[in-house]
Amino acid sequence: MPDPLDFRTSDFDAALAALPPAPTRALATDEHYWHAVRGLWRQSDALINLENGFWGAMTEPVKAMFHYWTERVNRETTLLIRPHLMTLYQGLRERVAREMGCAVEEIELTRNATEALLALISGYNRLASGDTVLYSDLDYPCAKDAMEWLRARRGVSPVRITMPEPATREAVLETYAKALRAHPRTRLVLLSHVCFATGLVIPVAEISAMAKQAGADVIVDAAHSWGQLNFDVPDLDAPFAALNLHKWIGAPLGCGAIYIRKGHVASIDPYLGDTSWPADDIRARVHTGSPNFAAWFSLPSALDVHVRIGAKAKEARLRALRDAWAKPARELRGVQIMTPDDPSMTAGITAFRLNGHATKDGCDAIVAALRDRFGVFTVTRPGPDAGEVVRVTPALFSRMSDAERLLEGIAALSREGA
Repeated sequence: MPDPLDFRTSDFDAALAALPPAPTRALATDEHYWHAVRGLWRQSDALINLENGFWGAMTEPVKAMFHYWTERVNRETTLLIRPHLMTLYQGLRERVAREMGCAVEEIELTRNATEALLALISGYNRLASGDTVLYSDLDYPCAKDAMEWLRARRGVSPVRITMPEPATREAVLETYAKALRAHPRTRLVLLSHVCFATGLVIPVAEISAMAKQAGADVIVDAAHSWGQLNFDVPDLDAPFAALNLHKWIGAPLGCGAIYIRKGHVASIDPYLGDTSWPADDIRARVHTGSPNFAAWFSLPSALDVHVRIGAKAKEARLRALRDAWAKPARELRGVQIMTPDDPSMTAGITAFRLNGHATKDGCDAIVAALRDRFGVFTVTRPGPDAGEVVRVTPALFSRMSDAERLLEGIAALSREGA
C-alpha cells in the first residue's frame, strides 16, 4: 500500500505555491508579504484576537487535510489503522524528528506538551532523599505542582525561585547561578523556554550548562517555543524537553512530543511500568493510548506550512508584532511590560500590568475594557509571584494595525488610571 501520508490535495499544493517568496529586506514588516500569509487562515472578525497562546489555529490547507483524514479514518476505521498504523506512525516520528533537528530515537509523539512534561518530571529517577529540585514562579502551574509532588514521590526538597522584575539576561542568569550555589544538592531543574504567562524567553542553553556543572539535569518546557522561535531542539543543550505541535507549528489540537537526548533514557522510568516497548526505548516513557489519528496524520501538512513560511520569518514577524505595541507602551505612565526589549529575551508573547493592577480581578477588568471598548481580545494569566498579568499573544495572521489598536486601548486606560 502506498504511504497515505504522502497524500496532498491539489488545493493544498496550490495554496503553498501561491505564497510569494519571502522578502530579502524588511522581512518582519513587509505588509504585502504578510497579507499573503494571512490569507492562509480564515478568522473571525468579531474581535481582534490577540490571545493565540492557548493553541494555534490551523491554516485552511491544514484544516482541509484534517477534514480529509477525519473522514478517511472514520470511513476505513481499523481497515486503515490495524494493518498500517505502525508504518504510518514511524513515518510521523521521522518527519517530526527531522524538523526538530534530532534523531528519531530521541522523540515520541504525545497529545500535548503537558503530557510529555508530566511524564518527564514524574519519571525522573536520578533523585535521592535530601536532593533539591528547582523551579521558578514563571513555570507552568501543573509543572510547578509536579515539582512539589516530588517531595512525596522521591523525598526531595523542592525550591521555588522568583524571576526578577524587570527581567534582564544578566539578572535571570544570576538568579539561577545564585540558586545553584545556595542549593548544592540540586539534581533537577525545570526551565520554561518561553514562559507561558509573560512570554519571557529564558537563556536555556546557558542555564543548562550551569546546571550540568553543578551536577543537575534540566527538563525544558518548550510548549511555547518550537515554531515561535527559530531553533533546533538540540540547541537547548538539555537532556529532556516537552513540546507542542498544536500551538506554533499549527497542527490540529492533540499533537505534542517528548524529547530525551541519546544516553538519557534510563534517567526516566518507564511510564507506570510500561512494557509495550523495550526498557531502553523512549516510547516506554509515555503512554498516550489511542490518539486522534486524524490530527496526527495531519502533522506532515502542518510541518509543510511551517517550513514553507520558515521559522526565521515566523520569529521575526511575531517579535515585530510584539515590539509594535510593547515598546511604545513601556513609555506610558503606569504600564509595566513584563519582558525586556532585548530580542534574545522576547518572542511574540508579552504580558503587561497597568497602574499596579496585579490581581485577577484587576487584570480581568483591563481585559474586559480592551474587549468591550476597543475590540481587542486578551487574557489574564497567573504565575509571577508579584501578581497576575494581562497576556498578549499575536499570531501570524495578526496585522500591525491590530497591535496599534491594542496600544490605543492601553494608552486610554493608562490616562484614565484604570
